[in-house]
Amino acid sequence: MESLDAPVAHTPGSHTKALALTTPVLNNDFSPVSPLSEADRERILAAVDTAFDAQVRFLSDLVRCVSLRGQEAEVQALVEAALLERGYDVDRQMIDTALIGQHPAFSPATVSYEDSWNVIGIHSPAAVQGRSLILNAHVDIVPAGDPKRWQYPPFQPTRDGEWLYGRGSGDMKAGLSAAIFALDAIRAAGLELTAPVQIHSVVEEEITGNGAAMALVSNKVADAVLIPEPTDEKLVRANSGVIKFAITVHGTPAHPREVSGGVSALDAAVRLIDRLRQLETRWNEERTTKPFFDDVDNPAALTIGTINGGEWIASVPSCCRFEGRIGFYPGDDPQERVKEFEAFVATAAAGDPLLQRCPTPIVEWVGVVHAGYTLAPGSEAEAVLSKAHATANSPDAPPLQAYVMACYLDAAVYSVHAGIPSLVYGPIAENIHAIDERVSLPSLRRVTKAIALFAASWCGVRTVRDALQISAAGLGT
Repeated sequence: MESLDAPVAHTPGSHTKALALTTPVLNNDFSPVSPLSEADRERILAAVDTAFDAQVRFLSDLVRCVSLRGQEAEVQALVEAALLERGYDVDRQMIDTALIGQHPAFSPATVSYEDSWNVIGIHSPAAVQGRSLILNAHVDIVPAGDPKRWQYPPFQPTRDGEWLYGRGSGDMKAGLSAAIFALDAIRAAGLELTAPVQIHSVVEEEITGNGAAMALVSNKVADAVLIPEPTDEKLVRANSGVIKFAITVHGTPAHPREVSGGVSALDAAVRLIDRLRQLETRWNEERTTKPFFDDVDNPAALTIGTINGGEWIASVPSCCRFEGRIGFYPGDDPQERVKEFEAFVATAAAGDPLLQRCPTPIVEWVGVVHAGYTLAPGSEAEAVLSKAHATANSPDAPPLQAYVMACYLDAAVYSVHAGIPSLVYGPIAENIHAIDERVSLPSLRRVTKAIALFAASWCGVRTVRDALQISAAGLGT
């Protein structure tokens, strides 16, 4: 993969070698467009305010959809209907599993995609002028855990003061609502974007990234992508590369009367997890040499997410399987990190007295295996977003801040494999992947305004009346 220590400069039509399976064509017309007027900005901001209650209702409808992995059909049908109602050209896009292992944007998958698909909505102006844009959001969510531990039922969205509660409310159905309603506000202000805009409602972000990968390799590209993940109204400067694994440990089963003759697979698995903490420490120690990561507390962030083992309450368990993830740094080849991880597991097992009594642990790759990315400071896309952020906030609010997010983001797919400037910027949310997930509604309103102003400034605008005249005269491309 291309090194991210020196991020790829993006120009219309330029792509890294990783896109060998596609031949995307971007908009080549960078003719000057009129700057967004103060009157235009005020109409856009007012339009967001006018429609915000409807936006919250739409977000609530999204949250009611239990869009766990493999169960996204209901929510995608809702998104599809919303985009069709607004006049977008809409496609359902299935994930081509034949590309897994063939194209580097894809990661290993362990489930069928028969009932999972992307929804792609595209609006093309009457005549193209300016820079194209993708607004990407994922609809898949993580499990809610025990609903009895929630203040409100996780799939019954509840508004409590300035917060909306529910699984997926922050991560990231609020961002999807912001993308759709931001573009609505531009139209409601009597304006049309002068460059193509796409809405990518994708699946699989929480586990493989294959939804965004499918959008990319099917030529769904643009001159910038904005992803409104819950970032507390900050811009992501860089994110970690991530590899997701499963490890199976086999022991020797035994009856309690002869327990000394057995080897507990559960005990051995716990021992191996403890050894993996050493690898986490080793990879964390590299952060002092990595741009933007030197003050990140735990960039590797080894997480053991699931563990299953044992066969009977009164037997020494013969098998234990656990799943997890670990991160690394932009510029690192994920396949080299995979090899390093596998070698560490083999060495740890060979050197531990308990693990020596077990067969060699089996390592499998069951989710995202992908590089991280950096957004180089000083891009025009960042400058446009900074101004939009400032305009959407009160005059005494701080300027747009940037930080590192030590996790996988779909932005890496667009950045690493196509060199597209990828902005991750979204609302304040709390308890994502946890109990009582919630999103700040005032923050969502501000972010919707910022996205609307960014899209209008990045793509350029003309009045709807002018757009209709161009279309009637047959002057479009």
